[in-house]
Amino acid sequence: MYKKLVLNDIKKNKLITATITMFICLAVLLTSLAAGLAVNLASAIDHSMEQAKTPHLMQMHSGEVNQARLQQFAKAQANVQAVQTSPFLNLEGSEITIGEHTLKDSIQDNGVTIQSKDFDYLLDVEGQIIQPKKGEVYVPLYYLKEGQAKLGDQLSIHGKPFKVAGFLRDSQMNAALISSKRFLLHPADYQQLEKFGRLETLILFRLKDPSKVSDLENAYAAAGLESNGPPSVSYQNFKLANAITDGMMIGVLVIISLLVILVTFLCIRFTLLAKIEEDYQEIGVLKAIGIRVSMIRKIYLAKYGVLSLFAGFLGFVGALMLQQPLMENIRLYFGESNNGMLSVMFSLFGAILIVSIILLYTNGLMRRFRKISAAQAIRFGAPKEKTGRSSHFTLSKNHLFSTNVFLGIKDVLVRKKLYLTMLIVVIVSAFLMILPRNLHTTISSKNFMTYMGIGRCDSLIYLQQTDNIPEKTNQIASDLAKDQTVENYAVLTSYIFDVAMPDQTTQRLKVELGDHTQFPVAYGKGAFPQSNSQIALSNMVADDLEKKVGDTLELLVAGKKRTLTVSGIYSDVTNGGKTTKATFEPPQENAHVIGSSIPVTFKKAGMIDRQTEEFKQRYDYATVADIDEHIQQTLGGTIAGIQTASLIAILITVFLIFLVTILFMKLLIAKDRFSTAILKSIGFENTSILKQYFARSGVILILGVLTGTLVANTLGEYVSVALISSLGLSSIHFEINPFFAYFLAPLIMAASIFIATLIGTRDIGKITIPEYIKE
Repeated sequence: MYKKLVLNDIKKNKLITATITMFICLAVLLTSLAAGLAVNLASAIDHSMEQAKTPHLMQMHSGEVNQARLQQFAKAQANVQAVQTSPFLNLEGSEITIGEHTLKDSIQDNGVTIQSKDFDYLLDVEGQIIQPKKGEVYVPLYYLKEGQAKLGDQLSIHGKPFKVAGFLRDSQMNAALISSKRFLLHPADYQQLEKFGRLETLILFRLKDPSKVSDLENAYAAAGLESNGPPSVSYQNFKLANAITDGMMIGVLVIISLLVILVTFLCIRFTLLAKIEEDYQEIGVLKAIGIRVSMIRKIYLAKYGVLSLFAGFLGFVGALMLQQPLMENIRLYFGESNNGMLSVMFSLFGAILIVSIILLYTNGLMRRFRKISAAQAIRFGAPKEKTGRSSHFTLSKNHLFSTNVFLGIKDVLVRKKLYLTMLIVVIVSAFLMILPRNLHTTISSKNFMTYMGIGRCDSLIYLQQTDNIPEKTNQIASDLAKDQTVENYAVLTSYIFDVAMPDQTTQRLKVELGDHTQFPVAYGKGAFPQSNSQIALSNMVADDLEKKVGDTLELLVAGKKRTLTVSGIYSDVTNGGKTTKATFEPPQENAHVIGSSIPVTFKKAGMIDRQTEEFKQRYDYATVADIDEHIQQTLGGTIAGIQTASLIAILITVFLIFLVTILFMKLLIAKDRFSTAILKSIGFENTSILKQYFARSGVILILGVLTGTLVANTLGEYVSVALISSLGLSSIHFEINPFFAYFLAPLIMAASIFIATLIGTRDIGKITIPEYIKE
């Protein structure tokens, strides 16, 4: 019986059935896709880091390492499983040539190394430990993705030729956000290059219990072991950096999925209530002859059960198919997930969850069957629709609109509840279209650098992997002061100081000293340090030290304690997110300088490219990049992922609003047969009635787009902060693209609604006066 009823209803309502099926399918597809990708990403990263035996703690050090003392320290730590040192020979980018192009424009700190002995292995794209032959070099995957290297290329380092034999996965330095990149050589080739570079040593630890890594950090600092370099970085920092690019795209897909699910519920509610209204008398008859309400509900639930299961199956299969191209970047960087079946199970669970929620929601809507009176339903049919009144908005007082436009607007005003569903759909669609685009515009803008610990500027000059940093920094500053093209610049020098902890231990901090008023970063709380007694902390440092604005901390500067007040807390993703900013004068002796950065602005925008190129030639020992280049090299992959998600959101929005508008118009025309026939009987032509429907759509479009745009540009910030906080960032503000948000997006939605209204109102001509009189 149920089979026959369901098939008959589907044949009778093909458009409604197809639309609901597509919505459920899309909701399941996106949910299953996001769940599967998230599991695959997490599993692939874990598997790759297990294969590479990524260190649980890494400390970079410039200079000699006392191996005997290091081994003695490791043996004294019960939690240390293994310790080793790995060489990292820093080289000038201009001395590395791939094909015909050098890496002089790369902001990465490039260097060469040899394969590790016990852990921290560099793997090929098959996940195997690489053992290069003489004359071969394995290049970081970063340069393959950037299109700067391919298999078989000739690569030279200080004139020594090598053949690119493959590409390597570096579990520590894969991500673009990690500023160092390792090239792998045979030990004999490495020895020949040692005289050209600046040696840094990676001091690496593997722990029995990785959760206690902070204890090892404190013990290492207390022992006074080698640490002439940036603060130590933990396993979790590596894992987070590896997950950022694909994780952001998955996060946007989750947001899109939630909004699509909301639209699906709205459509099911609208169509089901319209169907109940259409079948009101039949329901009354069924109740009158003794059919229980539970049986009547099963008749309706059977249809939505069949549609949900069918659409859920299609969505699940579609998600499995779409995972393959979207997994391409994950496979390249991390290899295949070793939990493929778990990914399928999570995708299936997502599909089952959405289908179950839809069926529960549908079942809940049918509780109103209990309120239907059999006698009233048989005698009067569905209760008359309650309409509001608008006594001030009357045709006799109308001087602004034509009669047809006025009647369309009037209908929306008096039947607000009916049009509410369509309005919410348009609001959600506008939000869905604009939010990912705003996120893309924000991340790709110059201002986004202020949320990454770098003030807004035109060009950046870095001095890190070089000798005599203070002298070279002073020389550059002297040149900039005389340069007539330079509008403003600041010298910010980074030092390593110890901070005193409450338990009498010390912790190392990177402190950037200089004038922070010239190129301020974005502060979530407080402001930049303005006096020698203040310090600003990054989010991660503030969390680690449990400090807030107004608290104090003690730095050990040249052996003396210096008490500083926290003036502000800012976002940063550089150096593992652990940085601070202060203005006091650095000590003249025993100061551990790890680098300088000099942000520069020019008097005219047209000078940026020319002057940046000139600086690259003049200061070949420094890393120089204009801010656009810096953003692209640092966040290029993340920006591309968000852009992909943004395009998906636009396509889904057009699809949603097109189908919903057709569905709404079809149901509206069926509901308005009586009033349409009356209008025809008093002389209104089909084109006039069509204009009224366009007026209704126009009102909903205007209200929906305005509200959706407002919500996307306000509430959307909070949604985005929750998503971007995974990067270690907070307190971001949208960079809105006015052309897209206020012109292109409304235009796309208007075109979709216009075409859908045209298609959905084709049945107006089929409504005739004799049929109404007969009815």
